[in-house]
Amino acid sequence: MDAPPYVLATLTKAEKEGAHPAELAALRRRLDQLAEPHAGLLPGDSLEPLTDVTSLDELPSPDDAREVLDRLVVLKLNGGLGTSMGLTGPKSLLEVKPGESFLDVVATQVRSVREQYDTRLPLLLMNSAATRRPSLDRLRLDQEAPRDFLQGREPKLRADDHFPVEWPADPSLEWCPPGHGDLYTALVATGTLDQLLDAGLRWCFVSNSDNLGATVDPRLAAWVAASNIPFAMEVVHGTAADRKGGHLALHDGQVVLRETAQVPEGDPSFGDVGRWRYYNTNNLWIDLRALRDMPAAPELPLIVNHKTVDPRDPSSTPVVQLETAMGAAIGSIPGARPVLVPRTRFAPVKTTDDLLVVRSDAYELTADGHLLPTYEGPGPVVTLDPAYYRLAPAFDVHFPAGPPSLRRATRLRIDGEVTFGANVVVEGDVHLTGPLRVPDGTVLR
Repeated sequence: MDAPPYVLATLTKAEKEGAHPAELAALRRRLDQLAEPHAGLLPGDSLEPLTDVTSLDELPSPDDAREVLDRLVVLKLNGGLGTSMGLTGPKSLLEVKPGESFLDVVATQVRSVREQYDTRLPLLLMNSAATRRPSLDRLRLDQEAPRDFLQGREPKLRADDHFPVEWPADPSLEWCPPGHGDLYTALVATGTLDQLLDAGLRWCFVSNSDNLGATVDPRLAAWVAASNIPFAMEVVHGTAADRKGGHLALHDGQVVLRETAQVPEGDPSFGDVGRWRYYNTNNLWIDLRALRDMPAAPELPLIVNHKTVDPRDPSSTPVVQLETAMGAAIGSIPGARPVLVPRTRFAPVKTTDDLLVVRSDAYELTADGHLLPTYEGPGPVVTLDPAYYRLAPAFDVHFPAGPPSLRRATRLRIDGEVTFGANVVVEGDVHLTGPLRVPDGTVLR
């Protein structure tokens, strides 16, 4: 059957902009899936829960970690501008502790492992065109291996007919990244995969730049190497906070990752964290040689993201962005394995709610770059009024002397506008309603 006309139009536009053959092939797969409305959907009644997952605690410490770590590259997804938090630059340059950005802490983590094991352990960023220069200018790590490569981009499609959108007022807005599942294609298309292998690097540890819990663990590196695992995903036990995250399940005997976009309309099964016990952290371990030897990039389910062509203008043309998730490769790579890790390895900062917790004394930043919880129990849950706190610049205004103490808090909810003085302490479950200014030294119980 002939492909719909919009497929040729989209591929032609991408090819004229210099898309690599591997990028065109991946884009064609996404367009084919778009033509099948039910492609990639995973109803709950077709799945079974996982019951047996290897735990990090079961893995022994390697006798000689240096040999494996010397052939490992740390890769951070660094293409985001943090626009949902009102940022105009790379999200990874946002300050998480006084004078320390995400990227600063990541560099400290890598440097510390290098020094401890006398290993090269290069750090590689998957940047976007917007994050590349400021991130590399900030990064201070010497290495011979590549420091970064660019994620791909593809045309945004009009929501009504799926033809590439035109936006003469700002043609750059006609393009979007294809989700972090583009990792596999971008490594090939930029030549980075071959460069890494030519440098003698065999394995890759991938994580988001905003997850400072994702540090190099020699036990995981040695396990992946010794067991010849082509792909491993770190997972955590699900909690109520993970109801929107992707969970693992068995589909026809194969481990798969199910994201919210793959749930059929009216299927209530997704939020059952008791049934789907294991949730994706986006911390992945990949055998680069196995990736190179695959006949094509891993086949990933389509995620259709509905937006407007100008994300700042809700009245602009409605579009769809065709995306994939890199963790979904666990369902298409033979021999892929999940591994259960503690929650300390999964502490992403997605909102200013998360940012307040990380900036507070609920977490301590050690000299070697580890972000360690200081609280007991499940940790503080913060809910800030989005009207006053969602955007980082406005958020900062309400904490002029720094965040309150949260190490003994269980919950902090703020409705309305509340500004905090210096040395404020929150203990237990606290609910504040503004307008209000909390005086210096107040203890809220």
